[in-house]
Amino acid sequence: MKYMYGTIVFVHVVSAVLAIGPLFLLLPTIKRLRNVDLPTENAYLTIIKIIIRLVMHAGHLLVISGALLLLTGPWPWYTSWVITTLAIMLASGVFLSSGFTKVLRRYYLPNSHKGEILTVLTTTAWIYIGLMLVMLWLMVQKPMLW
Repeated sequence: MKYMYGTIVFVHVVSAVLAIGPLFLLLPTIKRLRNVDLPTENAYLTIIKIIIRLVMHAGHLLVISGALLLLTGPWPWYTSWVITTLAIMLASGVFLSSGFTKVLRRYYLPNSHKGEILTVLTTTAWIYIGLMLVMLWLMVQKPMLW
């Protein structure tokens, strides 16, 4: 029981790293996807799907460990930084599901403009990285916003 809170913090930090880190692998993968043949394209698309799935599942673990930290930790759920983090988290969850999965589905459609889709994927990745970094700042700094 003595080490439970510390263990949950550790799981939370590792899941935060896993929710952000793979996105930085996504960017060069998308860049390389622009001028490849079909078998290589399929391999890169598989890598992209694995990265997105890893980020998604790490996000689930991040939410669960964050909820456990709120239940067992010293901060109440109504603190301004917690409420702001939750709002950004909900927005980023919706953004992640629509920003990556739906865009990747369009990639396989006939007559799709693959260059435009890859540009959208890159932009989406940077926006999601930005959202995750704002949440990370809120969790580390714990600012009193109101």
